[in-house]
Amino acid sequence: MKRKKYSESQIVRILQEAEAGVPVTELSRKYGFSQSAFYRWRAKYGGMDVAAVQRLKALEEENRRLKQMYANLSLEHEILKDLLEKKD
Repeated sequence: MKRKKYSESQIVRILQEAEAGVPVTELSRKYGFSQSAFYRWRAKYGGMDVAAVQRLKALEEENRRLKQMYANLSLEHEILKDLLEKKD
């Protein structure tokens, strides 16, 4: 998997600079990212501050963990159900 070049806090700071009036072309030249990356970041992180981004990451991690727990429990349930059907 490709490693991310910028952390979420760096992205938020770049977006805040853009909101302050710095042109996107100048920011992309200064930090070395494409303009399409900027617009992708703005769609995902627009209007957030660093604390909100950290909260988003924590929620995404919790969601991932809960989905994994559900998948494990669902698999166990199916296995037990199959075992009970075979005994009958």
